[in-house]
Amino acid sequence: MPDPLPSLASTHSWREQLRDAVTDPDELLRALGLRRQDVDCGADAARQFALKAPHSFIRRMRRGDPADPLLRQVLASAQETLPQAGYVDDPVGETGAANPRPGLIHKYRGRVLLIVSGGCAVHCRYCFRRHFPYADNQVGRAQWRDALAAVRADDSIAEVILSGGDPLVATDAQLAALVAEIAAIPHVRRLRVHTRLPVVIPDRVTAGLLEAIQAPRLRTVMVLHSNHANEIDDTVRAAVTALRAAGVEVLNQAVLLAGVNDSVDAQVALNECLFDSGITPYYLHLLDPVRGAAHFDVPRETALALQSAVRARLPGYLVPALVREEPGADAKVVLG
Repeated sequence: MPDPLPSLASTHSWREQLRDAVTDPDELLRALGLRRQDVDCGADAARQFALKAPHSFIRRMRRGDPADPLLRQVLASAQETLPQAGYVDDPVGETGAANPRPGLIHKYRGRVLLIVSGGCAVHCRYCFRRHFPYADNQVGRAQWRDALAAVRADDSIAEVILSGGDPLVATDAQLAALVAEIAAIPHVRRLRVHTRLPVVIPDRVTAGLLEAIQAPRLRTVMVLHSNHANEIDDTVRAAVTALRAAGVEVLNQAVLLAGVNDSVDAQVALNECLFDSGITPYYLHLLDPVRGAAHFDVPRETALALQSAVRARLPGYLVPALVREEPGADAKVVLG
């Protein structure tokens, strides 16, 4: 049977791949040889938070498997619309006082986060910012300057984090201009980039990007987001190799998700695959209680038992810290 997905070789730019991402649940299911009756497909949930998945990511899903761990992360579920006590729009306290200027989040001492773009290459159903007020955090040169003026005025800030959405949705030229302004602030020593793009569209790692995110005075760290070993293929490994060759430290943070990676075997495979690919396992997050994601929750005690079992099978440097983010805390809370 011919591949139902169009051929997207490396001749297609990352921007074309971003533009051509699948947004129709039926198209996604056809590509995987599935029908709506095979899966938990929530039409109302998809209308509230649209599907978005690049072809390069879909190709790593298993055809004919309604329980595929990558599919589960992106396909809307009817469970998302069920009310769940304790699941809210702002689960980690990023609005109000923590959002003092458009595009700027300042929760922890010594570091601030810039919302570079409200767009993403993939819509993850468990995203803790799925209800974030991006309309009130419009980003552009004027907002960046205002946010960076606040950074410039606070010499306790040693690190600026680029986030979103996904910051790598911005162009190389936009990123280069922003990084140059950050590098001109004397007390900022580190630049951190949180992104899923090199995982879901590895072609995003271009020579232009590598040049844009480097500055002679800054140490650059890129934190990828991969939840399952099946997300890492040769194209991702090539992108990571290019990042590391350019002097970028590459880490990974994952979210513990029911039905995706909540087994010892899945966690061991993910962490070994990450390390073999040049990525250091950094954090394993408990689910942030965002409205619409309760069906992904793994109870704390189950998570602690799983973490203990993973430690029994892997050396310490392959075991990410199990953490939970709590509104108002001085830092992420390490569990266990």
